[in-house]
Amino acid sequence: MGSGDRPETVTIHQVAKAAEVSAATVSRVMNRRQSVDPVLARRVQQVAASLGYQPNEVARGLARGRTGLVAVIVPDLGNPMFQSVLRGVSRAAASEDYRVLVTDSHELPMEETLLARETRLRVDGLVLCSPRTHDQELLDIATRLEPFVLVNRHVIGTDAPAVSVDYASGVRAVMAHLGWLGHTRIAYLSGPVASVSNQERLEALRAATTEAMTLDVVECGSMHEDGYQAADRALATGATAVVGYNDVVALGALGKFHEIGVSVPGHVSVVGFDDIAFARYSAPRLTTVSVPQEELGVQAWHRLSAMLHERELPADVSFTPRLEVRGSTGPVAS
Repeated sequence: MGSGDRPETVTIHQVAKAAEVSAATVSRVMNRRQSVDPVLARRVQQVAASLGYQPNEVARGLARGRTGLVAVIVPDLGNPMFQSVLRGVSRAAASEDYRVLVTDSHELPMEETLLARETRLRVDGLVLCSPRTHDQELLDIATRLEPFVLVNRHVIGTDAPAVSVDYASGVRAVMAHLGWLGHTRIAYLSGPVASVSNQERLEALRAATTEAMTLDVVECGSMHEDGYQAADRALATGATAVVGYNDVVALGALGKFHEIGVSVPGHVSVVGFDDIAFARYSAPRLTTVSVPQEELGVQAWHRLSAMLHERELPADVSFTPRLEVRGSTGPVAS
């Protein structure tokens, strides 16, 4: 072979000859069929690797009627909460020999719908994580997306299984904690307008606000810079406690308070949502509502896998979050 020639492609028949098995056996090994003896399967794989054999993924997918791929669509990969859910899905899917693709809709509902429809053509199923798409739009395209699982979202009228968090109970725990500390003026740094989780938290905050309390809603967003920019407006309300839409927002506000010399929790208390890893390492450490982020992904995969393999579908699940009281909350200054 000349220096400019491309190397010859190793065929399944060459692997079969070297491993002293039939081509059908090699095919079953490459498609991970459990009918092959594990010792034999290991030998075939070692021979294939030594020869540089590369299975044709497209052909494998056609043979199985599957691609072996699923996709997770998230509103913003910059949010560590979604990264953790993705990790949960990926690890659980890998245990069943599935690979996971991820797409980011950049908090754009129309882009999310387009991504979902296009991605579904290339994968066996979808996990829609905190989708921003309107209920009716999801209903309209549901049959084109099946099978899919919803995370942090319920849509009445669709058969898609859902894995969620009882944010209302988390909010009640936050308000009870702040009330016990003597806070009566609270500012909420609200999340994206299209976020159903934001709407649920806001409704729960209003329901948990007693007659002795005042709740001010400050338009914000979902990222560090949003919390940083909204911190001054939160202080201007006269609030002694600030509740962020999520930990990322709360940490952004915490950074601004530190920068301008506002003591936390001496002058103002700060609370977040989700309990991302950074919340435990901020100064002060962030009081937050802890959500089982990776477990949301694992449970989402269990339901998608059940649909892919036509097994009995587990019931929808809603996790009760836990309030983690740390150093960012304290009594109202006297």
